[in-house]
Amino acid sequence: MNHYGFQAKRLVQLALPVLIAQVTQTMMGFIDTVMAGRVSAVDMAAVAIGTSLWLPALLFVQGLLLAFTPVFAHHHGANNQKAIQPLAFQAGYIAIIGSLGVILFLSFAENIFTMMELEPELARLSIGYLEGFAWGVPAFVLYQVLRGCSEGISYTLPTMIIGFVGLAVNIPANYIFIYGHFGMPAMGGAGCGLATALVFWAMFVAMIVYMQLHKKFAELAPFKSFHKPHLSTIWDMTKHGFPIAMALFFEVSLFAVIALLLAPLGANVVAGHQIALNFSSIVFMLPLSIGIAVSIRVGYYLGQDKTEISALIAKLGLGISFTLAMVTAVITVLFRTEIAYLYNDNPEVVTLAGSLMFLAALYQLSDSVQVVAAGALRGYKDTRSAFYITLFSYWAVGMLLGYILARTDLIVPAMGAHGFWIGLIAGLTTAAVLFALRLRYIQKRGFFKEAIVDASDA
Repeated sequence: MNHYGFQAKRLVQLALPVLIAQVTQTMMGFIDTVMAGRVSAVDMAAVAIGTSLWLPALLFVQGLLLAFTPVFAHHHGANNQKAIQPLAFQAGYIAIIGSLGVILFLSFAENIFTMMELEPELARLSIGYLEGFAWGVPAFVLYQVLRGCSEGISYTLPTMIIGFVGLAVNIPANYIFIYGHFGMPAMGGAGCGLATALVFWAMFVAMIVYMQLHKKFAELAPFKSFHKPHLSTIWDMTKHGFPIAMALFFEVSLFAVIALLLAPLGANVVAGHQIALNFSSIVFMLPLSIGIAVSIRVGYYLGQDKTEISALIAKLGLGISFTLAMVTAVITVLFRTEIAYLYNDNPEVVTLAGSLMFLAALYQLSDSVQVVAAGALRGYKDTRSAFYITLFSYWAVGMLLGYILARTDLIVPAMGAHGFWIGLIAGLTTAAVLFALRLRYIQKRGFFKEAIVDASDA
């Protein structure tokens, strides 16, 4: 097998377990949406509104932690395994502090919904959903730390296995709390929050057990010794992670704000938008998994000072991702109505969701490029550019254009949900172009040769 073939195969081997894990995680959202939708459109909308509030906050913390994975990979490539475990403890401290911030933010949900003037029943269900969900936040972020350690040593299989653990817990937990079984009251959409919290704790505990028992982690010894907080390391890694966190926040908060802006148009509009967005999120797992694999491999080879191979991996990742996106775009268009009916049987909701699927197909093409290019840049430890690119692309381009088209008559008569999706496509396309240009610039100039954080003395 030639060098191109070997690297492509290795990328796929790394990406496939991540893909399956991400799909299982997204399927949990799909299951939440479907099972809540079987109760009513209002319950389905409550899950969408609640998710739009916690997702930006939680992914902000996850973004801080994403900075660690390519550093772990760099140490792994440089055969410096002893530096990973103490650094992981510092990631854990960041995760704990971040989880407390998320919980505090969610405690203001009632005030936020009051300002939004949501329908009383929709607000009640959304608040109930978030109250249950908050219990799982610490488990989610700590699991991300352990996952980063595993993926940093180029071992992504646990991510897949733990994803199935979460899915196995999610379905019966939803069944119990949404519909009311085994002595529990029927909570409707609000029950999804408590079920999700149980899922997060099950995944965290399962990952601890896996890492403790599997020989792959014997040298890493993640729980063998304790490391107290090392403030300079925490500060340095927070500085590296903050642009990634803000980039994720800008991207996800864009979707959250769109959902909130659509809320006054009625539950059916929110539900139709949520169907198209949820399905796109499932498809997004393909390029996302490739982007994560590219980040790991780029960091690994930079640890060996093999910059040419790192550049090759980034190029292969972009090619594979865009090719897959063309396939998924065709599938989305051909089966748009059937997909919509999987979520809801309300004719108005299905019609709206089906029409949005056309735009979702175009959206997938741009998304496939921007997420892999951003992943490659994380491998090069170039995180600051993500802050500026996402802020400009998603908000100055995507949100501004989307709002003008959706809620005003400045260019055309107000288009509702369709206007926001056109804005999303414009924003993601801008991000794809800018990330690709930045990647090429970094590879030529070699700005990635900065010191890698070593917390082995922490």
